[in-house]
Amino acid sequence: MEGLTGSMPIPSDDIAHPRRRWWALYVLCLGVLMIVLDTTIVNVALPSIRTDLKFTETSLVWVVNAYMLTFGGFLLLGGRLGDLFGHRRVFLAGIAAFTLASLACGVAPTQFTLIAARAIQGVGGAVVSAVALSLIMTLFTDAGERARAMGVYGFVCAGGGSVGVLLGGVLTTLLDWRWIFLVNLPIGIAVALLCRALIAPGQRDATRRLDGAGAVLVTSALLVAVYAVVNANEAGWTSARTLGQLAVAVALGALFIVVEQRVAQPLMPLGLFRHRNLAVANISGVLWAAAMFAWFFMSALYMQLVLGYTPMQVGLSFLPGNLIMAFMSLGASARIVVRWGIRGPFAVGLLIAAAGLALFARAPADGSFIVDVFPAMVLLGIGAGIAFNPMLLAAMNDVEPRDAGLASGVVNTSFMMGGALGLAVLASVAAARTAQVQADGAVEAIALNAGYRLAFLLGALFAAGTALLGWFMLRQGEIRTGQESVEHA
Repeated sequence: MEGLTGSMPIPSDDIAHPRRRWWALYVLCLGVLMIVLDTTIVNVALPSIRTDLKFTETSLVWVVNAYMLTFGGFLLLGGRLGDLFGHRRVFLAGIAAFTLASLACGVAPTQFTLIAARAIQGVGGAVVSAVALSLIMTLFTDAGERARAMGVYGFVCAGGGSVGVLLGGVLTTLLDWRWIFLVNLPIGIAVALLCRALIAPGQRDATRRLDGAGAVLVTSALLVAVYAVVNANEAGWTSARTLGQLAVAVALGALFIVVEQRVAQPLMPLGLFRHRNLAVANISGVLWAAAMFAWFFMSALYMQLVLGYTPMQVGLSFLPGNLIMAFMSLGASARIVVRWGIRGPFAVGLLIAAAGLALFARAPADGSFIVDVFPAMVLLGIGAGIAFNPMLLAAMNDVEPRDAGLASGVVNTSFMMGGALGLAVLASVAAARTAQVQADGAVEAIALNAGYRLAFLLGALFAAGTALLGWFMLRQGEIRTGQESVEHA
């Protein structure tokens, strides 16, 4: 059986067969897409869920927060479990947990059942997200192929959220809210079967043991931190509850660092962060995720609440950016990285994205799609399509294969925490600005638009700041291949 005493390594003919590798990539990305879709597809169905299961406004938020809580809390542990017990084995376990939890969500008769199933979905999603990237890094060792593969993965991560809005609107309108979960069943089963057929079992590292104390501490720290962030808008950022929870999270994180310095086989070797590109990529991930969330959530709210678009129209409005992002991510970005390296494309892509957010920051309350939405979507599609690939490569290219799962978990944690924190802060700023403008006598649409414009402006500053950080701090270095490295001056 796979992984019990050091299972079979991936056969060399599997790695050498291009068609098999690319089909394996598509299967992995389908599993990741299922996870990414779930972060946004639920938002469209929340009104129907509230009516059917009789949620209150306060309790309804836990349909989203239960997922975010466990997803953010288990990313690091999920990535390390893949390193220790085999990436394919852990990926399949994550897919199984997510798929079964989706079934439970789809047939949930009560509020408690749905929220509990959403929490389990979050655990499965965290494991899949953390391990999939390390599997891709293992499958593709040639510089050009790895850049193209990371482009596909980057497109799925960056563009899947807006696809979820469109799909959620279709399923909720034509069928029922339960189908946003039930649709995961055939996808999850197909991903599991194809993964077993296309990806050979990896080799378990029998010499390493799980750092139990470190696992408990880091998972607890992340759970408490995510809980504090997602509830901060309701409780208040300066409330005793929020500050107390953040203090507990910091204390648990500090204790985790102390433990990792003393155990023989730490869950997270602290020396991992001596890789400058990994450290810079994670800081960049926090800031860039905040900017991306400003784009996605605030633009959806602007179109729906200010311009009066339907959920279907909102989803369709994201298509230009998604199509451009697909073109950039699925080919152009890889060629750019191979030709120009990591640093330049990363900085230029983020500056283009910042320009798109700046265009949204000037959009009026009576704006039109052609003048005020479409140009910004185009710039954001180009910028995200260029920047996402080199950011992932910067994070993953310096680490050893045995630590790929952990590095992947760290990257995903940075994105998740940056997105959650950024969204919470920007939503608070937007709400405060809206309240101020309403107090001055403006109508609701004008007041809402004023808040969204300020959030877009801050998002543009985050993206521009990240571009400067990458330009001055990223080490250009090398892009590894199977036998050689492609150097960039």
